[in-house]
Amino acid sequence: MKFVAIREHHLYNKAYKQGGRFVGKTVAVYVLRDYAAKRLMKAHPLKIYVNRIGLSVTKKIGGACVRTRTKRIMREALRAVQSETPLKTGYLVVIAARNEIVGKKTQDVEKDLRRAFAQLNFFTSESDGR
Repeated sequence: MKFVAIREHHLYNKAYKQGGRFVGKTVAVYVLRDYAAKRLMKAHPLKIYVNRIGLSVTKKIGGACVRTRTKRIMREALRAVQSETPLKTGYLVVIAARNEIVGKKTQDVEKDLRRAFAQLNFFTSESDGR
């Protein structure tokens, strides 16, 4: 499934300042309820709530090739986590890479994302409506 991207810079800042935070070895995860979720749900063809995902990789990580590879690894790790366990919907999720991510594999990042989502209570339960 293709992700809906966060496109506005102010939403990244809002997630950093107001959102729940988990910092692991390879990634830092910020989660904040999306106030535009209802509007986006009405515009969605399937009429479902979606998460908006933002990936952040600084130039400190490395050159363009390293940053692009890092984003691919983070995207694939998130896809693997989502496919096994459903996540809550209607949130802004910002995943920021840390220096330790260079040279790591998808499984390492996936493990950090699982810990982050568990700590932030972001996995959905069967009784949860959304």
